[in-house]
Amino acid sequence: MLACCFYSIIIYAQGDSLHYADETHFKNIQQLSFGADNAEAYWSYDGKWIVFQRTSPKDGIPCDQIFIGKVPKPGEKFSYKMVSTGKGRTTCAFFTKDNKHIIYASTHEGADTCPPIPDRNKYGNRYIWPVYSSYDIYMADLNGKIIKKLTSTSGYDAEATLSPDGSKMLFTSIRNGDLDLYVMDVKAGKIKQVTTALGYDGGAWFSADGKKIVWRASRPKTEAEIKEYKELLREGLVAPTQMEVFIANADGSNAKQITSLGQANWAPNFLPDGRIVFCSNHEYKRGFPFNMYVMNQDGTGLQKISRDKGFDAFPMFSYDGKKIIFCSNRNNGGTRDTNIFIADWVK
Repeated sequence: MLACCFYSIIIYAQGDSLHYADETHFKNIQQLSFGADNAEAYWSYDGKWIVFQRTSPKDGIPCDQIFIGKVPKPGEKFSYKMVSTGKGRTTCAFFTKDNKHIIYASTHEGADTCPPIPDRNKYGNRYIWPVYSSYDIYMADLNGKIIKKLTSTSGYDAEATLSPDGSKMLFTSIRNGDLDLYVMDVKAGKIKQVTTALGYDGGAWFSADGKKIVWRASRPKTEAEIKEYKELLREGLVAPTQMEVFIANADGSNAKQITSLGQANWAPNFLPDGRIVFCSNHEYKRGFPFNMYVMNQDGTGLQKISRDKGFDAFPMFSYDGKKIIFCSNRNNGGTRDTNIFIADWVK
């Protein structure tokens, strides 16, 4: 489990369905995957492919690896292939502008095996994310051949997305001692730090015009919170059960917190019209379900768009704004499986 995923804490709840009655913005929902843990499924720029990460021990995939698949027509079966190395653990894949390459983070240079999972009992059975120091970001072609290593500093580098023109990579790194956001010029390799406040900053995306960024952040404030955050970080861990959504200019200026909902508000990105979609459990004191919401850039106009009783998350709109892709516990037959769904978006 990585710092850009949350789905390992899913608790199955009753009320399974492919499409809930109150999900009025979804039409023609299509389930792509069936079984195992499938997450962070994102569109190619041309809308013809998706890239995602998958864990399926019964298929010999003990921890997340990266897969790509062509978007099927209605009624067709979704087929996919692994494009990561099959070694270590991977996360947070994204298509490049030419639709012929992907970027993703991987620990495979650290070890061929899956890195260890934290013992949550040691931390009061809280949800803990490992921030593996062996994560670096790579570019590969659609056959899985790594053509470029994009980061090489010691410590965590992951959670990368690309600007609409494909020229800039936005990612999270611990290179300066804290988990902050950075922007890299993909061709030149030049890097600029864009957040500096103490705390975890991650899961960042560019707006459709490339002028804004949105991300999730956990900001320790009290002396005890700051002490705990720093102690966990020294162990390569974070405990992101309290996160809010932030927005800023693409260079990090004019940063603002735009949610104050409490609990975990995460997986934000932009609709093509400039609004923001994100995932949250703020309505539920027990910590689940997680559902998806849409809001304006100032946090107003909050609207719930999904209704599963367990988990809906990782939403991304196709670049033309006509479709949404997301991952969910819905229609999983009472298992803990997380699957990929696409739907037409009804405004």
